Amino acid sequence: VYDTEPACRALVAARELDAARAWSLLALIQAGFYEQGLDVTRPPQLVDLAEQAGFDRAQFAEALIRSETRSATAADFSWVQDLGIAGFPTLLAERNGQLALLTNGYQPLTSLQPLLGRWLQQAACA
Repeated sequence: VYDTEPACRALVAARELDAARAWSLLALIQAGFYEQGLDVTRPPQLVDLAEQAGFDRAQFAEALIRSETRSATAADFSWVQDLGIAGFPTLLAERNGQLALLTNGYQPLTSLQPLLGRWLQQAACA
């Protein structure tokens, strides 16, 4: 059973410890799962990846299990649900603090390009 919560929680922990470094961890989690077949549902594996991304191993392991990190992860899941996101990947566009849902789930570029073009055109007119 694949559960995205542990990997998402790892990214929340990373965001709280060093937001700039969280992108490196995201890349390592994605590559680990999709290219290397790593089990990114296991906290020890996530701690290993975080260490590779430059996080202090002990500090990250502690952040990963904190109740505040679990709560922040649950809040992120709620925020995504409130946005109406039900498929991945999803493309959101932001203008003046307002988010627009451009596509919910995979779309080939031929379908996505006109949507993005209209959004950019509207942005230029605003």
